[in-house]
Amino acid sequence: MGTVFSFDVRGGEPRAVESALEEAVAGLHRVDEVFSTYRDDSQVSLLARGELTVERCDPEVSEVLELGAEAERLSEGWFSTSYEGRLDPTGIVKGWSVERAARRLAQVPGVSGVSVNGGGDVQLLGVPGAQRPWRVGVSDPLRPGGLAAVISAAGLDELAVATSGTAERGAHIVDPRTGRSAVTDLVAVTVVAPHLTWADCWATAAFAMGSRQGLRWLESLPEVEALLITAGDEVRCTGGLASRLG
Repeated sequence: MGTVFSFDVRGGEPRAVESALEEAVAGLHRVDEVFSTYRDDSQVSLLARGELTVERCDPEVSEVLELGAEAERLSEGWFSTSYEGRLDPTGIVKGWSVERAARRLAQVPGVSGVSVNGGGDVQLLGVPGAQRPWRVGVSDPLRPGGLAAVISAAGLDELAVATSGTAERGAHIVDPRTGRSAVTDLVAVTVVAPHLTWADCWATAAFAMGSRQGLRWLESLPEVEALLITAGDEVRCTGGLASRLG
């Protein structure tokens, strides 16, 4: 997927954890093979060209397309699984695959906590230790090497943190209305929610909306908090974000 993944697994029998990690890594490679739009022979590329039907694809393809359709509906079209009129579900695949890998690892007997980071988007499950919550630093897009905030999962069994913006990959987020790069007042949107699948989608959609509309929309979503940073170094956040800082 063109990015780095990292795993932090606490507890569990070492050999069982090692085996589960090998399966998780293999699963991520398989996701890339199936969903990559850069591979002419991937199932998604074949599907986009009409050379394959959804019914003949791996079951995960149908699952991701259904999730993408739901994200598009809930965002009123600001999130999309198409690009330039062509099928492109990559906007949802990374978050979905990271969350799936984390939940598989959490099923290993004896594992008390799991953190999986895919290119800066993180799914947290359980705890890293007694009286110790998971904590995730959010990079400051305007000050390289600095942190804009630290998110704490204290009191929660699951939490995801996803950021969309221009600091790492430039203007790569597309405005579905125009098909061109989204031009807004934002440089980054970080979304905090239980599931990385949705957090990743909502961060992308809100970035395309811009700070005012994006913040209003994020406030309307259940179990979602967010931090928005504008190019003018203005920080905006949802009303409940303070409870997740630490």
